[in-house]
Amino acid sequence: MAHQFLVSSLATAVALSLSAGAAAKDLGKVERNFEQITVIGSQQAINDIPGSATFISNEELEKFEFTDISRVLAAVPGVYVQEEDGYGLRPNIGMRGTGTGRNDKISVMEDGVLVAPAPYSAPSAYYFPTMGRMESIEVLKGAASVKYGPRTTGGVLNLVSRSLPTEANSSMGMLDAALGSDGYYKGHAYFAKEKNNTAGLIEVFSYGADGFKELPVGKDNTGFEKNDLLLKFGHTFGENDAHNLELKVKYSDETSDETYMGLTDADYQENPYRRYAASQNDEMNTRHNAYQLNYAYRFNDGYELLATAYLNDFHRNWYKASKVSESYLAQYSEFEANPTAEGLEGVGVKANNRHYQAKGVQSELHIPAGNHYVTVGVRFHEDEMDRFQWEDKYTLNQDLSMTLTSQGIPGSNSNRVDSATARTLFIQDEWTMDALVVSAGLRYEDITIKREEWAKTDPTRSEGLTKDISNDTEILVPSLGATYTVNDNITLLAGVQQGYAPAAPGNANQEEEKSLNIEFGSRYNFSGINGEIIGFYSDYDNMHGNCTASVGCSDDNIGDQYNYGEVEVSGVEFSAGHTFATNSVKLPIKLTYTYTNSEFKNDFDSEIWGTVSKGDAMPYVPKNQVALSFGAEFNALVINSQMRYVSDAHASLSPAGLNAIDSRVVWDLAAKYLIDDKQKVYLTVDNLFDKTYIANRANGGIQPGKPRSIQMGYSYSF
Repeated sequence: MAHQFLVSSLATAVALSLSAGAAAKDLGKVERNFEQITVIGSQQAINDIPGSATFISNEELEKFEFTDISRVLAAVPGVYVQEEDGYGLRPNIGMRGTGTGRNDKISVMEDGVLVAPAPYSAPSAYYFPTMGRMESIEVLKGAASVKYGPRTTGGVLNLVSRSLPTEANSSMGMLDAALGSDGYYKGHAYFAKEKNNTAGLIEVFSYGADGFKELPVGKDNTGFEKNDLLLKFGHTFGENDAHNLELKVKYSDETSDETYMGLTDADYQENPYRRYAASQNDEMNTRHNAYQLNYAYRFNDGYELLATAYLNDFHRNWYKASKVSESYLAQYSEFEANPTAEGLEGVGVKANNRHYQAKGVQSELHIPAGNHYVTVGVRFHEDEMDRFQWEDKYTLNQDLSMTLTSQGIPGSNSNRVDSATARTLFIQDEWTMDALVVSAGLRYEDITIKREEWAKTDPTRSEGLTKDISNDTEILVPSLGATYTVNDNITLLAGVQQGYAPAAPGNANQEEEKSLNIEFGSRYNFSGINGEIIGFYSDYDNMHGNCTASVGCSDDNIGDQYNYGEVEVSGVEFSAGHTFATNSVKLPIKLTYTYTNSEFKNDFDSEIWGTVSKGDAMPYVPKNQVALSFGAEFNALVINSQMRYVSDAHASLSPAGLNAIDSRVVWDLAAKYLIDDKQKVYLTVDNLFDKTYIANRANGGIQPGKPRSIQMGYSYSF
């Protein structure tokens, strides 16, 4: 089915491109200003931001042809990624010691809109946009990130989708296809055209793989298939083209034969890419629909009004083995070694069936006023998560096949709706005084969180609620930042902000996460060597821990949120880059480094991390991370390599979990040959030296990182 989608999508793009050929021969010079919603906008804009900022351009993304956001973010200082499936389908991203579980401590956006299926009521939801179709990536940390919210401690990750063409009477497009290891395939195509102040774009992206893990019986596929379709339409109108409308429609679906079931230490040592037979029925199915309408109006004298209405609708059902703790893994392993005629009875496979919806409107007014540039913004947002789950029972047979013995009733495992309504107002003033720019911001949130629960024996939800919880919260989040341009080579920066995250419906005490965050440092450019060095410090009054299956929580507690009290995090982010050049070759090199020290300030017992003692470091927050990339760019041949070092980290704070995530060094390589101005062939190798390493131990078992994989592709641009 995925291959049919790929072929038909590529054929559509080719047909569109051929029909546009005549128009493309005579391009005008007038540019239309179709609105592209960003938080940074360009590499040049970073110097004006009073905080750590990273802009990854389309040119940078094309160096390695990554479709895995984990690999893209590996070179961004202050960002931590906990791998899971090896392909980046469900990454776990944190910033500045926030923790990495399901991106629940950062604000993830696509084109300036919160992209989590339910960012207030279910912050740990299992959705992430398809990295391979993005045009650029923006990472913002510190005081400048407060305006985006609702989580302001770590920072903001904004993924920018393909933009509409801006040149009058122009068209553009691209065809890209690749094949690789473990049955990997990728098909990517887009076509866009502008004519008479109106522009349109269609983009398709389809990729998948058979997977790198091995089941002893049953289906051979342990991989995935994922498809994306993006449509955009834009129109400018009015005097001086002052008005702009843009409609974005996106659809995606995914089927992945993924599991939470890891391996015991002994089985990992014997074969790190093994999967137990009890996980043979595990499968994730998702469907995502997104709609976004943007309006921009540019007044005289630099005034600008931006408004966006959005709707995200996401359904997923992850049918997977429900008991995957260490004791159950040992049981599965022992049965495979010595299968019996009576089989292993009572293997639960749960349908984690959930539907999410998020919708809202947001607007910003930009007001230039002499030395001040004022931004006033509002957002009204609603979201909800409907959990309607059940569990089937199987027997694992002597031949390692599985037989269904009892079928669960929908709603009999979980039957509830979590919802949230949020009203947000923020104001930010940038005051320029010669070389000094001071940015002050204030964010107000009025949040209502609800949980409605029905009996697990009431699938029709007709017998009344068994639980009805509602909580209202109002919060003011201030920030203050500044940049000072010492000269053309040095810019100093500093900022202080209140970190904040709202309590989820499963937080028994409804306590918000609050922290004081400070950063200071410098951006520099000496003799073509450019970069930044920034120190950061976060002092939490209360840190949240979100209970999910991905961090090993029991079924009864999934969706709950815990209050861990005081935590201190401090560290340093460093980056430096330079391009050496001769008449025949360019040699770009870039180094990034992150040092992080995290420390709990009180004792408590945690279902997620075990017994925590004062002074313990946070799990999955490595102390040291290094990324080194370098390349060689000849006239037609371009070679790039990236090395990533991550020091060891705790998997939990039980004795067995201390430093249980070993340090590792992983190399990636990419090469491309430019056939002409429009065509290229490329080769990429992920994990060049085939490093075997533990990616995580979230459920008590070991999930391995992806082994060496090779992809070869061809791309044609027009």
